[in-house]
Amino acid sequence: MKQVHQTRVSKKRREVSTIIIARGDRIRYFTVRPWLTVITGGIVIALVAGYIAATAYLVLRDNLMNAAFVQQTQLQQAYEGRIAALRAELDRITSQQILEQHLMQQRIDELMERQELLTRRHSRLSPVLERAGRLSRSVETIPIPSPRPDTHAHLGKEEPDRSIITGTAFWASSPQLQVPWPFRPTHGSSDPDQLFQSLNRSLHNLEADQLHRIDTVAEEAFQTAEAIAEALSAAGIPVADDYGEGDVGGPLFFAGENLPFEDRVRELDDVLSRLEELKQKARRIPIANPIPGAAVTSGFGVRRDPLIGRPAHHSGIDFRARMGAPVRSAAAGRIIKAGWTGGYGRMVEIDHGDGISTRYAHLKKVLVKEGDEVGTGEIVGHVGSSGRSTGPHLHYEVRRNGRAVNPLQFIAAGRRIIQYL
Repeated sequence: MKQVHQTRVSKKRREVSTIIIARGDRIRYFTVRPWLTVITGGIVIALVAGYIAATAYLVLRDNLMNAAFVQQTQLQQAYEGRIAALRAELDRITSQQILEQHLMQQRIDELMERQELLTRRHSRLSPVLERAGRLSRSVETIPIPSPRPDTHAHLGKEEPDRSIITGTAFWASSPQLQVPWPFRPTHGSSDPDQLFQSLNRSLHNLEADQLHRIDTVAEEAFQTAEAIAEALSAAGIPVADDYGEGDVGGPLFFAGENLPFEDRVRELDDVLSRLEELKQKARRIPIANPIPGAAVTSGFGVRRDPLIGRPAHHSGIDFRARMGAPVRSAAAGRIIKAGWTGGYGRMVEIDHGDGISTRYAHLKKVLVKEGDEVGTGEIVGHVGSSGRSTGPHLHYEVRRNGRAVNPLQFIAAGRRIIQYL
């Protein structure tokens, strides 16, 4: 029985499949062996598996590629966004630099305009201040007027002879320019703001110094002119006032920043013109002492005549001085008499203009001649006792329009204004 079973199995294994294909009269058949079926199935399975694998690969590859593309796109967008941000920052910085450069250029232009304006002001102001300096530094020397003469001075006491000096006037007290001109920075700075601040401060100080200089010089020139005018008026010398008519006045206050620079300079120029005119007038008026330091032995007016002992009018004042002492001109002028003149003895008469003249009598020696021009303080002769005289002395007269006036008025005026001349 075992053998029969083995025989059936063996026959079953040897069985083959036949495929018959009939087409009309033609009949074909194929024998399908088991191993061929296995191979064919394997191939089909392999192809299906390959197809499935290929399909899966393609699907996965697309997903991977899409993911990579999305990532690359994101990176590119992030990169482009960063570039855009950097470009915007660069544009902002560039715009800010251009704006700062424009603002800096504006500030530089403003500083240049201010410096140019101050340069023009300085050029305009310099001649006026130089003129003020010339007014204060007189080239003429004027004898110092003696203190009020003592008409009862002791004849045996000698007064010390005072030297001849020139007044300093107002210029000595006027402030000097504190900022060097033209302005240039004295140190370098890496910070533009600090440099601009330094330039602004310097230009502001220079502008303030210019205005302060104008105000100070103008005010002191005005005060000097007023002092000279008052002294001359007290001496009986008429002084023309070009600053207005009628009874007006008030303290001098400049308008400060409300008054334009040109008007302030013009005001200063006007004040200096008046001061110059007053000084020229004062220098031609006999306000100096013909013998500085000498005592007065006889005053102006009615006195007892030294020769006849009766009251008589004395048309001048007498200075006691030693024989041969120098006699100086009390002001600049022209010699109209030089020689013997009756009771005056040897006399010199000087015409100072405006109807004012001076006489120097009883001289020992005359050093000038008619027609000569003499300056203030110039020696015109020597003390003597010629003519109607009792001893060495100088008879000094001041005449206005031919009439004798008191010389002490002029000497007192000179004592008040000598510092301004």
